[in-house]
Amino acid sequence: MDLGKVIFGFFIVLSLTLNVGFVLGEYSNPEHHSIYELFTVIVVNFIATGLKLGDRSQVGAVLLATSLVADFELIAAALHWTFAVHISDAGMNPNVMSTIVSLSGGALVANIISVVILVAETLRARL
Repeated sequence: MDLGKVIFGFFIVLSLTLNVGFVLGEYSNPEHHSIYELFTVIVVNFIATGLKLGDRSQVGAVLLATSLVADFELIAAALHWTFAVHISDAGMNPNVMSTIVSLSGGALVANIISVVILVAETLRARL
């Protein structure tokens, strides 16, 4: 068993599962979505992105692209949260939370694509 592949797979799947945990709940209810979970998703997704940087294959390029999309969406969600709570007078309201969850949902789709590609590539390598 290749420890590097285990760590790689671990962070990709962990990013997906944490993202699902953040998105689950009533979209507009801020009590259902933790800022700490969003922060954890961002950190784990950055680690997963870093692990994808060394692969020079076509599949590696697609995996990196999906990870960069997820990074972009998650950073946009965090910036929106920060702006709403600390800069604007809007504060955390249902509209702001819906936007944050929607952006995180876009990252979720990118993470799902990453996991599907990872599983497909693993199954292809075993044949």
